[in-house]
Order: sequence, then structure tokens, then C-alpha cells
Amino acid sequence: MNKAARIRAGIAVAGTALLVGGLTACGGEKADGGTHKADGGKGAEVKAHSSVEAVKASYLKTVGAKFAKAELSVVGGDGKTHGQSGTKGWYPSSHDVILKSEKPDTRSIMIGDMTYTRLAQPLAGKAWMSMDLAKDGKPGVRLNDDPAEYLAMLLGQEKLAHVGAEKTADGIDAEHYKGSFTTADLLKADESTKVMAEANRQYLHEAVKHITTFEVDLWIGKDGYPVRADTVSTDAEGTTKTTAKFSDFAAATPVQAPPADQVVSFDDLNKGTDRTLDEADQKLKEADQKLRDAGLGGLGAGS
Repeated sequence: MNKAARIRAGIAVAGTALLVGGLTACGGEKADGGTHKADGGKGAEVKAHSSVEAVKASYLKTVGAKFAKAELSVVGGDGKTHGQSGTKGWYPSSHDVILKSEKPDTRSIMIGDMTYTRLAQPLAGKAWMSMDLAKDGKPGVRLNDDPAEYLAMLLGQEKLAHVGAEKTADGIDAEHYKGSFTTADLLKADESTKVMAEANRQYLHEAVKHITTFEVDLWIGKDGYPVRADTVSTDAEGTTKTTAKFSDFAAATPVQAPPADQVVSFDDLNKGTDRTLDEADQKLKEADQKLRDAGLGGLGAGS
């Protein structure tokens, strides 16, 4: 997923009663599910590993966790690598991460549409600068690279194939799923995405409209939480490759805003700068008029 300001807001999920059965294998039953078919019950096994149901179950469980630790590595269309390390939250979208790039590391906190950036040097005695990403009172639509978001994008996607049980590159036992999707694919899985709150579903639709193709390898751990997602996302600006690893679901410390007395607003800074420039402009006009009154031709004379 790409965009420097990709990050996201939302509300709590409702409708868990829509979760259908058939996710887990029927313990204690015959291998053929009681059908005595010659396939040895492979049909039941396929159902037990339904990608659609596995993703739905993982999504609903992840939503309840609210926060997790995240480690992201992103290679943009320009070939440059940047990353994030810290805590991700969802509904509302949030993060408290260290942003890593060729520049010095920067700490960033986001809650909904409000972002806070740790300043290298204090401004007006403040250690943090805030910026509201909403425009004209409307949410700033963007992607957040959190685990609930990855799962939400895959809700109802029948093209998502179950590769099988395996260990991740980090040695975690998990079920591996893989798929490739177009914009139309990402927008059409409405029936399954109704497990999402409607506001979140509509927000997601807006956030993925710019994506041309989306490829994903997803690993869901034995505890039902997603532990890794490797994605390749393409849009008009190029292709972005992301490796996202998640852990400590429901155990990560919730994201909190910096102390209010340590925050200076970006808008207030701009207003202050504009006021200073206006005052300087007024002084120049006054100086120019004095020179003209003295018959010296003003500040532009002789230039």
C-alpha cells in the first residue's frame, strides 16, 4: 500500500452474528464427514479451510483486539525503502510508530484524522506539531496498513486461495492464503463486507478506488490473528511492495495523543508566519512611503 499519509479512521464493528459456521474441522467425526464418500471427506476438509470464512473469522477476532504491534517495510515506486515500527490501532484508525527512511527516524502518532509529529527541535516551546488531515469537515480518506484493514480488503474474495499450513519466514505456524485482485474485485464483495460497520465499509471502498491491482500473501496464525501480509499494490503512481508483520494483539498499549501542552498546531504556525509576513510587508510599505515623501523615489528607486 502506498501513500506517505496512508493512515485511517472508523467506528466499532457490528453484526458478528453474521459469522457463518464451517470454519473449523469437525473434531471427533469420521474423515469422510459421515458421507462414506471415496474422497475420504476431502470436501469437508476444503470447507474447513474456506478462505472466505477464515478471513471473516480472523477479521471479527482482530476487530475486537483493537491494537497490535506492527513492523512494516515498504519499497515505493521510486525504489526507495521506508518503514514503520510500533503500534497500530483500528476503528478508529491510529498508530504510534517510528517512521524510518534515509532521513533521521521520526516518531508519528495518529488518532483518526489528527496526526502528531515529534519535532527534531522544539517550536514555540512545543515538542510536537499537530495536523488535521480532514478537509472541510470530511474525513481524509486513506489506507492505514493495519491488520484489520488487510483482512477487510479480503472479505468475500473467492479468488483468495488457501495455499496450506506452513511456517512464516519468522518461524510462526500459520495458514497461508494468496490472491490477486483488481479494483473491481476489491469493490464488489459487498455481501461479506456487511460484517463491517457501514461507515467503515464505505470508507474502505473510497480508499481502494485508486488501486489498479492488488496482490497479497496472507498468513493467519493458529490463534486466528493475521501475523504477516506481503502485498504488491499498483496504481497510477507506480508499484509499492509492502511486508507487514503483526503481533501482540490486544496486548499492545493503546495509542494516546501527546500531552496538549506539548503540541503546537500546524495551522497556528502558518497563521503566525502569515501574520509575521503581513507585518513585514506593512513595514516595507511604510518605509517606501517615507522615502517617497522625502523625495527619494521609494524603495524601488534606482533598481
